[in-house]
Amino acid sequence: MSQQYWIMKCEPSVYSIDDLKRDGETTWEGVRNYQARNFINQMARGDRAFFYHSNATPPGIAGVMTIVSEPYPDLTALDPEHRYYEPASTPENPRWASITVSYESTFSSLISIDQLRGYSELSDLMILRKGNRLSVTPITKEAFDLIMNLGTPVG
Repeated sequence: MSQQYWIMKCEPSVYSIDDLKRDGETTWEGVRNYQARNFINQMARGDRAFFYHSNATPPGIAGVMTIVSEPYPDLTALDPEHRYYEPASTPENPRWASITVSYESTFSSLISIDQLRGYSELSDLMILRKGNRLSVTPITKEAFDLIMNLGTPVG
């Protein structure tokens, strides 16, 4: 399968690109939307994703990460003490998926959602649609390359 590209959103107050840089890699868990879960289940090792800071001022793309695992069950759904607990999820029939991501780079400055809206070539991005709240969305290689050219990745 050919490499795919993604935008993955997280509130920086919960987990930021700086946290990922510090940790090196992390489990992307807690996704509780079926369409976003289905996108996670389409991911493969080697895919690349933008780390998007949502619910921030301004919101935007903060950096780049790499998918380093195949999708696997989100075990937080099975833990009654965890905030992402989902009673309908069972070990035999896990309802939610996780993926492991690793840090690739941070952009020297955030690429804001307003900057993204300024490019007609990006108008099809799901993240730019009014009311879209999906935390994981696919993007094309062309969109990925254009956005990479908007930023200056740093270690």
